[in-house]
Amino acid sequence: MDFRFTDDQLAIQDVARRIARERIAPIAADFDASGEFPVETIRVLGENGLMGIEVPPEYGGAGLDPISYVLAMIEIAAADCAHSTIMSVNNTLYCNGLLKFGSEAQKQKYVTPIASGQAIGAYALTEPQSGSDASAMRVRAVRAPDGSHYVVNGKKSWITSGPVARYIMLFAMTDPEKGAKGISAFMVDTERAGFFRGKTEPKLGIRASATCEIEFQDYVIPAEDRIGAEGDGFRIAMGVLDAGRIGIAAQAVGLSRAAYEAAVAYARERKAFGTAIGSFQMIQAKIADMKCRLDAALLLTLRAAFAKQESERTGQRFSTEASVAKLYASETAMFVTHQALQIHGGMGYSKEMPLERYFRDAKITEIYEGTSEIQRLVIARNETGLR
Repeated sequence: MDFRFTDDQLAIQDVARRIARERIAPIAADFDASGEFPVETIRVLGENGLMGIEVPPEYGGAGLDPISYVLAMIEIAAADCAHSTIMSVNNTLYCNGLLKFGSEAQKQKYVTPIASGQAIGAYALTEPQSGSDASAMRVRAVRAPDGSHYVVNGKKSWITSGPVARYIMLFAMTDPEKGAKGISAFMVDTERAGFFRGKTEPKLGIRASATCEIEFQDYVIPAEDRIGAEGDGFRIAMGVLDAGRIGIAAQAVGLSRAAYEAAVAYARERKAFGTAIGSFQMIQAKIADMKCRLDAALLLTLRAAFAKQESERTGQRFSTEASVAKLYASETAMFVTHQALQIHGGMGYSKEMPLERYFRDAKITEIYEGTSEIQRLVIARNETGLR
């Protein structure tokens, strides 16, 4: 692995850092408090190529690589996790899935407006009764006798960007008797009849990233909007999640960096017993542990991005690298934000400082795109070959 970044990678990192510091950081606390979707700043991300970083220019994207995506995600997440969540879904779950598995017509129709920032995309896999066990889904897509279309009924839950998405990648059961092999993938236009949005979820963290339940009532999907063949859905979903996990790892690194930098600055400034608290050995130990875990999380995330980049040439899976990065980085985010808040003491518990928001935001990184428990299963099964 080459640790030197290319000029293009550094350029997109610089763009993301500038937007994060100048446009996102000043409004992050207000949008967290209101839960309002940050339309204007998300549009800015799209205009600067950050909503489709790995998407080729012919489909409205920046045409860059997985490492560029990770570097940009870290910068946005360091300013606000809600913005980086919206960016992650657009880039990895939505655009990446269609680029990898969609037809040329689907790429032209559904990737271009999302990658260019003209619209928002979403990914609908989870249901009220099926989270980690995706094969237990109940949303049904029944094919018409003439094969021209599918009729969809059922509910999906915890859909990131669901309240504002124009297009959604949907996973539905087409043959329940086949279990996971009976799942198929489809594209949904939310402006068609039969699509309904539920209430926006009142979440603990990433509150400006709108999340809701969606429902289908005799919703008609043309056969040409099925992604891949019937029964390919579970394979598509899992392949897309590998890329999504790299995005969440990068998000966790960015969040950890922000909390770490705040803790170091506070340890230098805050005085107790006549000296800066950073001179106390217990504070120094916390800072050292935070630094080690942050650096390790960053390197594991870059390794996963490199593995994804290599997979485009070799065709090899990168699920282990993605799960290792996601598991370690997300648990690092919880560790670092906890230690940073502890260093701040009572001030860290106050909404006047960003530490309490970092702490709340960190928790979700251990849950979405596969819980920490699921990551451990993926890693162990890949390593042992046992199920």
